[in-house]
Amino acid sequence: MMRRGLLPTRFGPPFLWLVIAAAVAAFVVYGLLKWRNPWFPRIVWLVHGLRLPALINGAFFAAADARVVPAFYLTAIVVVVINLWMLARAGWDL
Repeated sequence: MMRRGLLPTRFGPPFLWLVIAAAVAAFVVYGLLKWRNPWFPRIVWLVHGLRLPALINGAFFAAADARVVPAFYLTAIVVVVINLWMLARAGWDL
């Protein structure tokens, strides 16, 4: 996506956001493995669920001149729902 110019640059370089995302992912994995607090995965579940409205908008209500195909968003919806399912198990089965 970066090579095709599909990533916005108004918030900074994409590489910076990839590094930030890796740091957040490492923090979440560390928190899930070490803290064993049921509220941590519940909060992550809630924040992660906030991604769904934007993905649904891109998958089903995209403009005719959209640069990304709706199948990309549908795949992302499947991945997010699987992540929410696993986080729900972590938050309520501890």
